[in-house]
Amino acid sequence: MKDTTAESEDDTQEERGPVGCRISPHLYSDEASDMLHDHNYGKTHLSAKEQLQDAQVEARSPELNSEHFFLQRFQFEPDVILFYTGFKDYGALKAFFLALQPTPETIWKWSHAVKLNTPENAAHAGLQAQHLCLFDQLFLFLCSVRRGFLPFDVSKQFQVSEVTVQTTCMTWCHYLFFMLGTLPIWPSRRTVDELMPLIFRGTFPKTRVVLDFVEISVQMAPCTVNASQHRGSTALKSLVGITPSGSISVISSVYSASISDKDIVMKSGVLNLLEPGDEVMAAKSLEIKDLLDVIGVDLAILPFSKPNRQFSQDSASRTPHVDLLKVHIDRALGRIKEFHILDDVPAALCGSLNQLLTVCALLANFQGPLLS
Repeated sequence: MKDTTAESEDDTQEERGPVGCRISPHLYSDEASDMLHDHNYGKTHLSAKEQLQDAQVEARSPELNSEHFFLQRFQFEPDVILFYTGFKDYGALKAFFLALQPTPETIWKWSHAVKLNTPENAAHAGLQAQHLCLFDQLFLFLCSVRRGFLPFDVSKQFQVSEVTVQTTCMTWCHYLFFMLGTLPIWPSRRTVDELMPLIFRGTFPKTRVVLDFVEISVQMAPCTVNASQHRGSTALKSLVGITPSGSISVISSVYSASISDKDIVMKSGVLNLLEPGDEVMAAKSLEIKDLLDVIGVDLAILPFSKPNRQFSQDSASRTPHVDLLKVHIDRALGRIKEFHILDDVPAALCGSLNQLLTVCALLANFQGPLLS
């Protein structure tokens, strides 16, 4: 697919996002605007909201038959929406999309951000995908990361080229990393206490965060030659922090399996977020007690992490609830693992692993609390 751009003298005022996506404060040119609206939107300059309204009208047309894999086709099937996107229904996904306004209309296609990285070559070109409005582009991205579909499968479903699938996924990955990454996900002590599930209130009421690791498998790539290898894949890991209510509050960068868990905790920055009097729960034995003692934070190691370990009378009294806590923690981590692209990340995405994992973790937070 050939990139098309339009130059402007005002490009020196363009803002650049921290992950490679460019966000222009100006209106893009007429030519680039026409490129953006390929889903029957090329005749007029429609905003993303207007595109969405037109797509809803089109969805009621007899022409939208079972061969069309567009989002509006499934708007009255919440089970299908949940399966493909992780959002509970069409309304929740629509609200998420509209909350991103107006920036999706002005973000740069990933190939533009890579190739045109100087002010002289800047252009007001919006995100382009053949035959897809912005809402369907988001749907394509979610289908790809949620179900782990191969680009070939997605290209057939959406009737676009594999290059379009890869470019669209890369663009939306970096764009959502830029947008969602600005949201505060570390809750205050007061917020944690207010949302504390009953099972924690009666067992570990001082818990501020539960720390565990999520493993990612990546297809062989030069950038991961130092990672441990198993089953033909490269094993990487990331520290995840979970609040007692089940939301993701910490997500570290991705590291080689050869790096110690303690080192990852130190690099993650979570120690700077904790406050004296907090308690950190570990789903497995993390050797970080010395680090926590310095900042006045307790460490709670769940009994199941070391079956032969001797426990205090206080720990023993809380043991009957441990299995429920483990299920709760596993369910929270499972929300990230439900993004099956992390099962075996394509080598082409190796350079965007941190962005990809972060986006998947933050999207999991839109599913609501696990326990009340």
